[in-house]
Amino acid sequence: MITLALSKGRIFDETLPLLKAAGITVGEDPEKSRKLIIATNRPDVRLVLVRATDVPTYVQYGGADLGVVGKDTLIEHGGQGLYQPLDLNIAKCRMSVATRADFDYAGAVKQGSRLRVATKFTQIARNHFAEKGVHVDLIKLYGSMELAPLTGLAEAIVDLVSTGSTLKANNLVEVEEIMRISARLVVNQAALKLKGGPIRAIIDAVAAAVGRRPQHDS
Repeated sequence: MITLALSKGRIFDETLPLLKAAGITVGEDPEKSRKLIIATNRPDVRLVLVRATDVPTYVQYGGADLGVVGKDTLIEHGGQGLYQPLDLNIAKCRMSVATRADFDYAGAVKQGSRLRVATKFTQIARNHFAEKGVHVDLIKLYGSMELAPLTGLAEAIVDLVSTGSTLKANNLVEVEEIMRISARLVVNQAALKLKGGPIRAIIDAVAAAVGRRPQHDS
């Protein structure tokens, strides 16, 4: 049995066409079912539905053989013990720094000010500001990052941006792009040795499906 870990939402929806192109179709809609393990048309392949942040952990420790996870989650996790054969070019967005529209971010950085930055992506934020030589105090939040600058909790946030409409609605502006984000296929290295043939066949079929898709920048 080959187990593939996915998270509900955008990644699940955008992975399904790639799986279908690889000959794997899902028996039921996870939004309408309470099942956490979903069968496919192949008796040797099943899906497990986990939180996005848990996908690398399930794959790393063998709870799943493969998984699909955003680059952001992978960096925060560390990616230890994971083979990363494919950028699927789905679930695209960007990781950016944002501030209140009336905050002079460039000026504060130039003056060497110590900035308070709210984010749930502490690893990415720490690496980014360290490379720039900017001194920051990181404040870990789990939701509604946009509130932090509005309430005075922080001067800036580091968060995922897709259309930018949420920032705009809260009078925030994107002041710096850190990196482009997309979803990756990750594989348990031990599973790759034990079930090499079937897993490599899935990787190759998904890779071919990715190659056939028209590519657009996010």
